[in-house]
Amino acid sequence: MRENHFRKLLREGKPTLGTRLQSAWPTATELVGRSGVFDYVEFLAEYAPYDLHALDNMARAIELYPNFSGLIKMEASAQHHIAIRAMAAGIQNLLFTDIRSAADARECVRTVRPEIPGSPGIHGMAGGRAAVGGPVELIKQYQDAVIVLMIEKKGAVEDLDAICQVEGIDMVQFGPSDYSMSIGVAGERNHPAVVEAREHTIKTALKHGIRPRAEIQTPKEAEYYLNLGVKDFNISTDTAILSAFYRDQGGALREMLKGL
Repeated sequence: MRENHFRKLLREGKPTLGTRLQSAWPTATELVGRSGVFDYVEFLAEYAPYDLHALDNMARAIELYPNFSGLIKMEASAQHHIAIRAMAAGIQNLLFTDIRSAADARECVRTVRPEIPGSPGIHGMAGGRAAVGGPVELIKQYQDAVIVLMIEKKGAVEDLDAICQVEGIDMVQFGPSDYSMSIGVAGERNHPAVVEAREHTIKTALKHGIRPRAEIQTPKEAEYYLNLGVKDFNISTDTAILSAFYRDQGGALREMLKGL
């Protein structure tokens, strides 16, 4: 069974670095792995079109490279189904969205962990690529899966102490866009109340031994988070990278052509 590199880094207390993709094209995943820079690639299934075959092929692309792992971000309406299918495909780690309470967090853990004596899980024997090694290896995979929660709703911030005490939660990520909507200041990602909630999320997670992750667009944004004790980062998204190239580089060349 392939080692879960993301889990290995967390066990060793080391920092982690990922990047996000909306493209289900496995070559895009392969390009991230080929860089040799990232510890994992996150597929944004919450936003992107894809099918179950794409999950298999993305997992195959991840497995081309050592010291590389996968994470899938899932929409709340189908998280149980997608989590089971992604893990069967070989995507080892899971990011759950729209958490509002400790009860929601416990349900995420139940979805991922194996249904064996002493475990809170309900995840049983699965088919798919990851089942080749048999049930004993699947149990290890379920136990090693990194569980990340989006803290992006007013209720989640208010119940954060209880959420962080749910056994099995490894990492949290504050979501300013959803949070700003939930408190009535939609789009104001730097509103004082949003900033306060972001810093509260980071400090509360650290207090409970949970890793807080930061999403950034450029390395220079990391200093703010490093000063707060964050050492897990996810930088940019394929759509943002392409948009910036088209705007900046295409725009520069368009200006050069205006006088012709």
